Amino acid sequence: MKVLIIGSKGMLGQDLSRVFSDGNEVLAWDRAEIDITNPEAAGKISAAAPDILINAAAYNAVDRAEEEEELANSINGDAVGMMAGICSMMSIPVVHYSTDYVFEGTNKDGYAEDDEPNPQSAYARSKRLGEVMLRDSSADYWLIRTSRLFGKPANAPGAKKSFPDTMRDLAKTKKEFDLVDEEVSAPTHSLDLARRTREIVEALKPFGIYHATNEGGCTWYEFGKAVFEIAGVDVACRPVPGSAYPRPAKRPAFSVLKTMKMPPMRPWREALEEYLRQST
Repeated sequence: MKVLIIGSKGMLGQDLSRVFSDGNEVLAWDRAEIDITNPEAAGKISAAAPDILINAAAYNAVDRAEEEEELANSINGDAVGMMAGICSMMSIPVVHYSTDYVFEGTNKDGYAEDDEPNPQSAYARSKRLGEVMLRDSSADYWLIRTSRLFGKPANAPGAKKSFPDTMRDLAKTKKEFDLVDEEVSAPTHSLDLARRTREIVEALKPFGIYHATNEGGCTWYEFGKAVFEIAGVDVACRPVPGSAYPRPAKRPAFSVLKTMKMPPMRPWREALEEYLRQST
């Protein structure tokens, strides 16, 4: 199978390339190979003639999107519609990723695949736009929502590190941390998400929406405390409210994604332990 992965140098894209390379021909494209906001991108995809397209490219600067909503919509929305259109014409399936942020975050029972989104920020609206454009296309698709990704940093200049690596780096010079004890969501190892993606694709699961996160949920304070405990770093963590760190974009207070269509993935703390052990 010829697998075209767009956004291949990102955190998730690197793991997708690794996971799908076993037994498949992988075309790993990033910005140097394709600009998904350029009209010429459709022709490049068509010429590559893949058997499946996996889009791991995204605009994910949550706060900056409040001032760059047009750019966020272009990457997270319009480009998704373009890719869905070309995949429909070529009769190939497309995999696309979305986020827990499309939900408003008031349901403490969590959100299932069929629950109605209600995005509360520019970033969330842009991701929902991509979902709608994919849904309204005639393409066969797997839309996979996930949350709070952590993993190997993207292979690009200035790439942002995930929360566990940021915490470990800061702990080299700080011994006290104030961490927000709000915003409950499920940390997800990007490698586990890549593996779940291949599982869905190879099993030819019915097209539609899937949720894929590591099991469980936590606040940022609980996440950070777990990082330091597992890494054996002696720091003092203090829980603080979100108001201690005002940010432009509104975040959902509780956005744990319920996985109703697939077996649960392993607990987030177990995945975190493996990641920290292997990235030391």
